[in-house]
Amino acid sequence: MNRWVAGARPRTLPAAVVPVVVGTAAAVGESASGISWWRAVAAMVVALAIQIFTNYQNDYADGVRGTDERRVGPVRLVAGGLATADQVRMATLVAGLVAAAAGLTLAFAVGPELLVVGAASLAAGYFYTGGPKPYGYAGFGEVFVFVFFGVVATVGSAYVQCERLTGIAVGAAVPVGLLATALLVVNNLRDIPTDALSGKRTVAVRLGDGPTRVLYTALIAGAFAALPLLALRRPWALLALLALPVAALPFRRIAAGTTGAGLVAVLAETSRLQLVFGALLAIGLAVSV
Repeated sequence: MNRWVAGARPRTLPAAVVPVVVGTAAAVGESASGISWWRAVAAMVVALAIQIFTNYQNDYADGVRGTDERRVGPVRLVAGGLATADQVRMATLVAGLVAAAAGLTLAFAVGPELLVVGAASLAAGYFYTGGPKPYGYAGFGEVFVFVFFGVVATVGSAYVQCERLTGIAVGAAVPVGLLATALLVVNNLRDIPTDALSGKRTVAVRLGDGPTRVLYTALIAGAFAALPLLALRRPWALLALLALPVAALPFRRIAAGTTGAGLVAVLAETSRLQLVFGALLAIGLAVSV
């Protein structure tokens, strides 16, 4: 695989795709002018570019700090010697500029409030591992993911269509955010030994192996538990329950105590669950109108 594609961490990209798809579906029937597909595409570009910006920034910051020198998961660009720190920093800048360009286009069409949201999202992505006191090192990464890849991305994708906040978009953001957070939790579960050695105090490091597995299970279960509430407004949201079999395999691996390289498979399975759940939920939301 091309090193820059690998460095963008494709397994994490569903966390950017799913909220845009679900948020756009939540906007169906809420906007008098219908769905604007160019706005949906622009929102997708923004979300993907911010995710890739965050991933490259994480690669750069962890690489120069030496955090990624001992790791179980896929190799990183800087730590693995696949690219220099300056090259990865430039890739980070390019991804940020792409996000800014697409965001500016949306802001001209919708309103300047989107500039504030976009700037906050980029800042959150940067300070996750960047700056003198990165909050990802202090155990706040899960909060960032739920807020920005759950609430902000889902509600924002609906907002660019309706130009107002809607209750159904806020409700749909909850399961989306929980699944995105589960992706980070399993990633950090895998990295407990190396993160502890490097001083990275993630939630997984703070909780320990067993409670982190409980947290992962609770996040997945919470996403499915939210569906009946959404069904009160959009009955076909229950279609996402068909994703339960996809959740079974990572559930079993987590319960069985899979560790190390085995958790890379759980990461991939959680990513697949995000996509399947998100697609089914989006279909259900759209056809319920």
